[in-house]
Amino acid sequence: MIRRLKYNEIDFKKYADCLEKSEQRKYSASKTFLDVTANKQWEALVYNDYEAVMPVPYIFKKGVKIVHNPLICQQLGVFSAKDDKKINEKFLYFLEKNYLTRAYYFNETNSFDSKLKTKKNFLLYPDAYANVFTKYSPKRKRKLRLDDEVTENSELKEVSYQEAEIFMKNHVVGLDKENDAGTLLKTFETFHLSKHLKFLAFYYHYEITNMIAVYSDYDTIALLGNFNDKKYIKMAGASTLIDHVIKENIENCIFDFEGGNLPSIEEFFRGFRPEPKHYAVIENSKKTLIKNFARFLMRGKFS
Repeated sequence: MIRRLKYNEIDFKKYADCLEKSEQRKYSASKTFLDVTANKQWEALVYNDYEAVMPVPYIFKKGVKIVHNPLICQQLGVFSAKDDKKINEKFLYFLEKNYLTRAYYFNETNSFDSKLKTKKNFLLYPDAYANVFTKYSPKRKRKLRLDDEVTENSELKEVSYQEAEIFMKNHVVGLDKENDAGTLLKTFETFHLSKHLKFLAFYYHYEITNMIAVYSDYDTIALLGNFNDKKYIKMAGASTLIDHVIKENIENCIFDFEGGNLPSIEEFFRGFRPEPKHYAVIENSKKTLIKNFARFLMRGKFS
């Protein structure tokens, strides 16, 4: 049986235990991550006594609760000791029957009988760095061989949130709305204060040209942001930063690229030779959302 629990009804100890023991474990489903990205606006669907859980984040539009994955929260979905299509289908049915959903993203381990759209992500799994580097594409290896002049006048350095914020404001791209940039910065600041997120910058002649934001979970390093000054895009500062983080962590941690659906980004990430992973998604247009809203009103399903 699946129960729908509001935030204050969730047994977070049992929820966390289920996540930690799950085959699908993802840092993005943790209370720590969701409390920040969803601003504590999330519920949980629970199968029996926390044998499986599914976090459900939401927003309000004109007073209506709508399911929507938060910014930089790429994957959620069902978490259980062993991925089970039948159980996943039960959660999918419950979600579609009881919620208005604009965008919900499952994880790459979740499998379904239903035909769902998919998106793409890339992962590098723990291994010796020498083995990982050997698999890099020839182009990526060339990019990492910096010119002597660049090598002599550049450095990598971790920077404070205050320094990072200035660079991000000037070079953030790809967000749909202006207020998304503010939400992103606030989220990054909170994660930085909690020691989960750090900013690594590439300096050239004492000026930041590239910067990445990396989130650390106990077994995962996730690339949550990649910011570049377009004037220096050919200098390979971003490649150098990502390679540095991989070198420092890949022996013990998964490196999660957190993306790959745009052709230019996919091409860039593929140079590191990660494994492509597809995850199921539900994405409904505004038109479909309005139709579902009318259907829910007729059934009296809102809560």
